Amino acid sequence: VDIEDLLPRDKIEIDLKAVEELLTGKSILITGAAGSIGSEIVRQIAKFTPQKLILIDQAETPLHDIRLMMARKWPDIEAETIVSDICMKERMEEIFGIYRPDYVFHAAAYKHVPMMENNPGESVRNNVEGTRIIADLAVKYRAKKFVMVSTDKAVNPTNVMGCSKRICEIYVQSLDKAVKDGKVEGVTQFVTTRFGNVLGSNGSVIPLFKEQIKQGGPITVTHPDIIRFFMLIPEACKLVLEAGTMGNGGEIFVFDMGKPVKIVDLARRMIQLSGAKNVEIKFTGLRDGEKLYEEVLNEEETTKPTFHPKIKIAQVREYDYADVCRQVDELVASSVEEDDMEIVKRMKEMVPEFKSKHSVYEVLDK
Repeated sequence: VDIEDLLPRDKIEIDLKAVEELLTGKSILITGAAGSIGSEIVRQIAKFTPQKLILIDQAETPLHDIRLMMARKWPDIEAETIVSDICMKERMEEIFGIYRPDYVFHAAAYKHVPMMENNPGESVRNNVEGTRIIADLAVKYRAKKFVMVSTDKAVNPTNVMGCSKRICEIYVQSLDKAVKDGKVEGVTQFVTTRFGNVLGSNGSVIPLFKEQIKQGGPITVTHPDIIRFFMLIPEACKLVLEAGTMGNGGEIFVFDMGKPVKIVDLARRMIQLSGAKNVEIKFTGLRDGEKLYEEVLNEEETTKPTFHPKIKIAQVREYDYADVCRQVDELVASSVEEDDMEIVKRMKEMVPEFKSKHSVYEVLDK
């Protein structure tokens, strides 16, 4: 099955000429460099002959694969593959001190919705605290740009994962404003990019359905009406590169992902394209924190057009940097000391539009 065949629209075309001019000869740090999005960002940037790539991931084996790929395809590019955790502040400081990246692409995050419902402390420590560490170092070591990969699940979040990413957005946006207003000394511009599900990414439905078809079925779909916005990995990454480098800082870029796709239609199409016979579809019920449809903007937000017809800017409310720092400090302390209910309660205080769905945390919304 060709993944492109599953999208009910034409591929998004993006001209990366301007991006190439900015990134050629630069030192570029990518977190989560072994993930679905991070590794594609690596491939796309490698084509622009950067001076140096600093590739960080905590997943040793996938990062080793990236190391082999770089040696095979781009032997002339100096690529440092560093196994580490973005939450290791001293180690991250050491890396920034040595390599002083011009651009930072931050793609490291825990992303699986049901996993984060059960591990809210980890979603705070890895997603929120990890983002803060990398963002603060980008300012300290005067990186030009910090581009954060976010998700449509951050809009009106119904789960812990989405809320943790919304808090990351709030932090980098308030920091961007603090730098511009002269409250924090620095030059870094912070840009956020939000998009929906990526076809064929690690843990997405495509690999799962493929496996289920191979075993003769059934294909499991949570709900007959569930819909999602989808993009191809290369499309998403090209938009990240374009929005990230063209932005002036402070923006949340939203990608026009076409029409949403019904997951059950995707399943039927995969069965049909695979030529398998007698594979049935079984509905298993929504998972914890899952909603029937994702939004790319919340009700309070409107969008402005940009330099690309498929990229819009979300207008979101501004938060004061000092307030955000205090709340993040309390949240991070809570993630270590308090129980899950207490942690999620604090997350809801920070993001009032976070309403849990199919979740033990729904009691907090009453």
